[in-house]
Amino acid sequence: MMPITTDIEKIRADFPILKTKVHGYPLVYFDNGATSQKPRSVIETLSHFYESENSNIHRGVHHLSQEATRRYENARKEVSQFLNAASDQEIIFTRGTTEAICLTAFGLGATYFNKGDEILISQMEHHSNILPWQRLAEEKGLKIIPIPLQPDGILVVEEAKKLITEKTKLLAFTHVSNTLGTINPARELITLARNYNIPVLLDGAQAVPHIRADVQELDCDFYVFSGHKIFAPTGIGVLYAKEKWLQKFPPYQAGGGTIRNVTFEKTEYADGPLRFEGGTPNIAGALGLAAALQYLTNLGWENLAQHEETLSRKLIQELSNIGEIVIYGEKNKPIPVVSFNVAKFHPFDVGTLLDQQGIAVRTGHHCTQPLMRFLNIPGTIRASLAFYNTEEEINRFIVSLKKSIRMLGS
Repeated sequence: MMPITTDIEKIRADFPILKTKVHGYPLVYFDNGATSQKPRSVIETLSHFYESENSNIHRGVHHLSQEATRRYENARKEVSQFLNAASDQEIIFTRGTTEAICLTAFGLGATYFNKGDEILISQMEHHSNILPWQRLAEEKGLKIIPIPLQPDGILVVEEAKKLITEKTKLLAFTHVSNTLGTINPARELITLARNYNIPVLLDGAQAVPHIRADVQELDCDFYVFSGHKIFAPTGIGVLYAKEKWLQKFPPYQAGGGTIRNVTFEKTEYADGPLRFEGGTPNIAGALGLAAALQYLTNLGWENLAQHEETLSRKLIQELSNIGEIVIYGEKNKPIPVVSFNVAKFHPFDVGTLLDQQGIAVRTGHHCTQPLMRFLNIPGTIRASLAFYNTEEEINRFIVSLKKSIRMLGS
């Protein structure tokens, strides 16, 4: 398999939106942490479904329904293989990471937690991995305990060890920080939790576009991610959960498709994923997700990782050469997600001027306000790159950033 750098123009041609011009400039899309762009194979999968196969699933005996059902369940198998789950029955389709965590919180709240229990999370969590636990804590009298960070944004694992007590009933943390690009020591933390028989939820939303997640090797109880961050459509996501948990959880949304038998006196619910996929699911989204995972797999994870590490090193080095720049987080990381600020200037102002030059970055708190408070800043400029980005785009970004700084300074 050829290195990505050798085939980069061919790869970029697979993503139609990259040909877009913004304010007369060729688009440089450095906002992949918010949502990724879609390859033609994903777009064509959606189009083909609606043009040739559109039908509801699981309950129809006619050809279109049978074919749509087959492809939807094959998509579940594709996700199962991608995560190396023990069974495709451990894969639940959701609307995204947020719903996957909410579903898990609902299930654990109904069957597992008791008043006084504690949930350990990290200080760098996305709000989606804070709010569901906070709401559950308010309802059931639980306590949320954050694992502190070092100044460079790395989790203090030794502190995590001290924070675990007999009251700790769940460890929930992000696999990769959406703001800092930090890869957390997932296996080490999960091993620690196993020593105390504590289940673990991993938020993989920012990890799966960059690194291969093997849930059996990790030995996590729950793993969640969103399709739209891994080159798939919006409105589709995944909850991986060990089967022992799914057998205990009640339906998250009771309704059509979740049942085995209904009477006015009592309802028997279905087993497996259907128990948690009430109503008509995002069928096309599931097929698009499967197509995106196939696209990534065909690229080769080693190629992808090597190219992104090269981009990360160059981006950080170029930013470090600008005196007014403050970079947050560790300076040596393989994932090209970098948050920074320009001294004296508001992130929004810098981001707006970059947009006028065709550069798309994200500005704000990135749904990590507790992390921003730890860093003692209101927000950052975040450049988050993907495998279809190039070193030439980084050069353009740096030229535009310097120009923006001069304009603000004048």
